[in-house]
Amino acid sequence: MRHVEEVMGTVVSIELADDLPPPLLAEMVTSTCAWLHEVDARFSTYKEDSEVCRFRRGEIRLEDCSADLRHVLDRCADLWRDTGGYFDAYAGGPFDPSGYVKGWSVEVASQRLAAAGSTRHYIGAGGDIRMRGPGPGGRPWRVGVQHPWETGKLAWVLEVTDGAVATSGTYERGAHVWNPVAGGPAKGLRSVTVTGPDLSVADAYATAALAMGVTGLSWLAKRSGDGYESAAITDDGRAFTSPGLPIAE
Repeated sequence: MRHVEEVMGTVVSIELADDLPPPLLAEMVTSTCAWLHEVDARFSTYKEDSEVCRFRRGEIRLEDCSADLRHVLDRCADLWRDTGGYFDAYAGGPFDPSGYVKGWSVEVASQRLAAAGSTRHYIGAGGDIRMRGPGPGGRPWRVGVQHPWETGKLAWVLEVTDGAVATSGTYERGAHVWNPVAGGPAKGLRSVTVTGPDLSVADAYATAALAMGVTGLSWLAKRSGDGYESAAITDDGRAFTSPGLPIAE
């Protein structure tokens, strides 16, 4: 079963490859979409009545926040430490967890689907993708990584059976990623892709490495030991991949 949902300012694609009754699959899709809309309502920085906006205005105290918001606050603090300050939810001023929430919400959606009995599914939200189990026909899911200069061309095709793929780049939205350490727009890397077991972490790592610039290449290389592989293209057109990147043959 396949479904497309507009939520969180992007288009989310959901594909369930499980051999389960269609009504159950439809119920899983409905529940997944409801969760994503719940996240959007709570964490949107554009909706004045969202929990994040109310927290930023000081209308609710930390101890009165939802468990989800407290979790996101804690994880953003952890990732700030893990990345040497390059992943910073306060880089633009007020607390903005958008760089973490999309990947986290899709990761949680996948966990919820697994708990409901889905062992083979794909959820893609822009450059954030979570796959669980084999795809149709029992083959790995194939993920194309867009070439950062040539529209319609792929830089890599990845094969993933159970894991996440996150891509961050400057080729579509321009210099939207901020280097909070140097204090300016990120430069040096045009595109960064990270694969690994957890989409929320892979997404944050891709954003942090892009903010670091070319020094992010060596930082990414050290993440392989934790199961996070990477690919990157520099502003001057050089391409780099870690040895364990699941490139399709």
